[in-house]
Amino acid sequence: MSLSFNPDTIALPVGHFIDGELVSAEGVMEMRRPSDGKSYAACPVADVDLVDRAVESAKAALKASNWGGVRPRERTRALHAWADLMEAEAETLARIEALSSTRPVGQLVAGDIAVTAEQIRFFAEFADKEGSELVPTDDASLGMIMSEPYGVVAAITPWNFPISMAGWKLGPALAAGNAVVLKPSEMTPFSAIYMAELAVRAGLPTGLINVVLGDGPTTGTALTGHPEIAKVSFTGSTRAGSAIMENVARTGVKPMTLELGGKSPQLVFADADLDKAATAIAGSVTFNAGQACVAGTRLIVEKSVADRLTASVLERMKPVRPGATWDEATQYSPIISKRQRARVDGIVRAAVAAGGECLIGGGAMEAPGYFYEPTLLANVSQDNPAIVEEIFGPVLTVQTFDTEDEALALSSHPTYGLASGLFTADLSRTIRLARKLEAGTVWVNRYSRSRDHILPTGGYKRSGIGKDLGREAYLANRRTKSVLVSL
Repeated sequence: MSLSFNPDTIALPVGHFIDGELVSAEGVMEMRRPSDGKSYAACPVADVDLVDRAVESAKAALKASNWGGVRPRERTRALHAWADLMEAEAETLARIEALSSTRPVGQLVAGDIAVTAEQIRFFAEFADKEGSELVPTDDASLGMIMSEPYGVVAAITPWNFPISMAGWKLGPALAAGNAVVLKPSEMTPFSAIYMAELAVRAGLPTGLINVVLGDGPTTGTALTGHPEIAKVSFTGSTRAGSAIMENVARTGVKPMTLELGGKSPQLVFADADLDKAATAIAGSVTFNAGQACVAGTRLIVEKSVADRLTASVLERMKPVRPGATWDEATQYSPIISKRQRARVDGIVRAAVAAGGECLIGGGAMEAPGYFYEPTLLANVSQDNPAIVEEIFGPVLTVQTFDTEDEALALSSHPTYGLASGLFTADLSRTIRLARKLEAGTVWVNRYSRSRDHILPTGGYKRSGIGKDLGREAYLANRRTKSVLVSL
């Protein structure tokens, strides 16, 4: 069965999802499809009262179901059933997401949705395998570190991978015994609503997942500042993360997990497999049109092989062609909005004005929607806008080095430290640089995440606080108390 579809025939769950029901609401923010620029829906904005209603629903669901106190295996079984249903409904879920997002429908079923289902199962298995512990004390007492869920967790997700990011937040929080109020991006909200509907159909307690739609200043502020929210988890820009920290500090104190922006380097040494490196580098920038926080947008290559590698990367960046996200054959994504495409273009133009040389691309593509050409900029200094700014588009810069110390100096960014790539055949260099690179993730002779969900992700510097994925994400959704009993 073909996954391609007519975008004008897709029924969308427009509204908020509270207490197991779709709460109808009139949209106030116009939404345009990135693939053709056509207005197709309007996103409603949840105000303070509606956010409070969602939080109260989550609290009531926790109490009525005793979700955090049931046998942990019951949570495991329910989450497995949800993952199974997501896979069974993958075609419908993919079409809903592809309509409004930058993710091609052909990549969603085998990619985003399948991986998200795996991640939910991964976290489900932690429910009965992580818990409290006895600790050594004297013979006259018993010491325990008890682990328990927080309660109601607020989760805010970005627009670039809506299903994947919702899974990152919901999986560990629910497995750990919490309820969640989720605010997806106002640009791509509908797949999260459908995921929540599937959770109820799979048997999760009604009200355990509530989804409120809206923008950051209104809905996001009301949610993160709500006094009954015990923890906040956010993925998005560094600027938005800073605003959330300020709001939480102003309204109370609560733990936060923040996965923020990146400006990730890829270091290539002369002894590397250059063909393998070129494929990974080009792919990291053209995948989702560079709209990923971990996109490896700074190529730093040893001078003796720079020309050869640059030529290979260029050859791999040229063949992309624009295509609508609802076409199963599409491999290259649009930019999320006209405004974001203009921002990408503005940074590229500023980079060239500052002395950069555009080797390929450098402008909007002649196609419906908001497509931008894969772009490679050379001769850029450390203070060039294309090096300093997180562009969030298909733009790669190239710089050269002679020594390992020079490569490290170029890789260091004053703001970001999310991910980095390293291409070399030297094992000693791999270990040495993996320790020195200022990033939360280091990929060696590759540049991509795997399906090894045990590996956490998170950044250094202003790229974030805490970790998503891995055992760390589950533990971040549990709090501990110390208990000392006299015998």
